[in-house]
Amino acid sequence: MKRRRHGKEAVLLMGAMLMGMPAASCADLSLQDAIDMALEQNTSLRITQKNEDTAQAELDQAKIENGLQIKGSESLGATMHSSSEPDSSNNTLGVTASYPVYTSGKSEANIDSSKLGLEAAKLSTERSREDLKLNVIKAYYDALEARRTVDVRQETVDKYQDHYTNVQQLYSAGSKARIDVIRSSVELSNAAQNLIKAQNSYEVDLAALRNYINIDRNEPLNLTSDFSYDHFDIDMNDCIDYAYRNRKDLLVDTYKYQQEEDALKAAKAEFGPSVTVSAGPNWTNTFKPSSKSGSDTDFSAGATLSWDFWDNGLTRAKVRKAEVSRDIAKLNLTKDKEDIDLSVRQAYYNMREAEKRLNSTGDAVRQAEEDYFIAREKYRAGEGLMLDIIDAQEALSTARLNYISAEYDYARYKATVENAMGIELTDHEKEAAAKMLLTPADTAQAAVAAETEPVLQKPVTPANAKPDTSTKNLASAVQKAQNAKAAQNTQPVSTNASSVSSDQVASDLAEGEVSQ
Repeated sequence: MKRRRHGKEAVLLMGAMLMGMPAASCADLSLQDAIDMALEQNTSLRITQKNEDTAQAELDQAKIENGLQIKGSESLGATMHSSSEPDSSNNTLGVTASYPVYTSGKSEANIDSSKLGLEAAKLSTERSREDLKLNVIKAYYDALEARRTVDVRQETVDKYQDHYTNVQQLYSAGSKARIDVIRSSVELSNAAQNLIKAQNSYEVDLAALRNYINIDRNEPLNLTSDFSYDHFDIDMNDCIDYAYRNRKDLLVDTYKYQQEEDALKAAKAEFGPSVTVSAGPNWTNTFKPSSKSGSDTDFSAGATLSWDFWDNGLTRAKVRKAEVSRDIAKLNLTKDKEDIDLSVRQAYYNMREAEKRLNSTGDAVRQAEEDYFIAREKYRAGEGLMLDIIDAQEALSTARLNYISAEYDYARYKATVENAMGIELTDHEKEAAAKMLLTPADTAQAAVAAETEPVLQKPVTPANAKPDTSTKNLASAVQKAQNAKAAQNTQPVSTNASSVSSDQVASDLAEGEVSQ
C-alpha cells in the first residue's frame, strides 16, 4: 500500500510539472530580430530621442534671441489740468523692430553652446541604441541559458524517476532496502523542485526580453538563435585604445566641456557693452472734450548702448560659477575615461575567464556522464550504493550546468567588451533604428492626441508562429562546441550578435581610424 502511495505521489508530481510547461504555439524570434525590434519600438529609447527635440528647440531659441524681433505696444492715458485747460486723454499705438547688433560675444556663445548640445543629444541617442542592443543580447542569452537549464533539470527528473521505478522493483523483489526507496523518492522530489525553479527563471527571462523589444507581454516565444563560439582575438590594450577613440559618450563629455567654455564666455561678455538698433512708427490719438481732437503719426529710429559699470559683483559671481562648472565638466571627462578603461578591462577579463571554463567544462561533462553510467550499473548489479547514484547524478547535473553557464557567459561578456569598445551598430541595425520615428503608430497617435488620452504604441509581434521546439540535447551541444573549437584553427565563426567582426576592428586599429 505504501509503495503504491509513493508511486502515486511521483505521478502527481510529474503531472504538476507538465502543467507548468509553456503553451504549444510559439513565435520564432532570432537574436537579430530581437535587436531590430528593440531598436524600432523600445519605449525608453523613444524617451531618449525626445531629448534631441529639446536640444533643437534650445538651439532655435538661442538663434531667435539673437535675431530680429518685432513688438507691438498700446497705451491709454489721461491728463487732468487744474487750470481752465480742458482735460484730455490719449491712445498710443506703436510697432518697434529691434535687432541686437553687438552683445560682446554673448549671443554667439549661446548659439555655439546650443549647437553642441544638439550634437551631444544625437550622440547620446546613438549610445543609448548601442546600450539597448547589449541589453537585448544579454536578455536573449539569459533566456537561452534558462531554457537549457530547464532541459538539464528535466533530464535529471527523468533519471530520478527511472531510478525510483527501478528501486521500487528491486525492493519488491527483496534485493533492496526500504531506505533506498525513501531516499530515491526524496531525491526525485528535490529534483522536481529545481525544475520548477528553472521553469520560473525561464519565464522571468522571457518577460525581460519581451519588455526590451516591446511586444505583447503574453506572446509565447521560441528563441531560434543559439550559442556559437566566435574567438575574440583583439588585445585588451587595443580594445581600450579603440574605446577612447570611438565611445560616443566620451565625445558627449567633450561637447559638454566646450558648452561650459561657451557659458564662461557668455558670462564674461556681461562685462562688455551691448548695442541694439530699433525703429518703428507710433500712432497717437488725443481726445479733448469741448474741443477738436487730434491725431499724430511719428516714426522713430535709434540705437541703444547699454553697459553695466557696476552691478555689485553680480557678473563676477556668474563668471566664477561658470569657471567651476567648466572645471567640473573637465573632471567628468577624465573620470569617464577612467571608467571606460575599467569597464573594458573587467569585461575582457571576464570573457577570457569564461572562455577558459568553456574549454574545460566539456571534458567534465563527458567524465560525469561516464561516472553516472558506472554508478547506475553497479547499483543495478547489486554492487553499488544509493549514495553513489545520488552523487554521480548531482555531479553530472552540475557539470552540464557549468558548461551551459560558460557558453553564455562567454557570449554575454564578448558582447559587453564590444559595447565597452564603442563598436557602433551595423548598417542594418541603423536602418531599423531609423524606423522608430516613422512608424504608423506615431502618425495615428498624433491624429487623436487632441481628442483622446495618449496611448502606447501598439506592440509588434513576430508573424511566423509555429509549435515550440525543445533545445538540442547536451551531447549535441558538446559535439557542436568541439566542432567549433576545431574550426577555430581554420577560420573564426561569426555570430549575428556582433555588429563588427573582430577582424574588422583589428583592421581599424591598425589603420588608426577614428569613428566619430
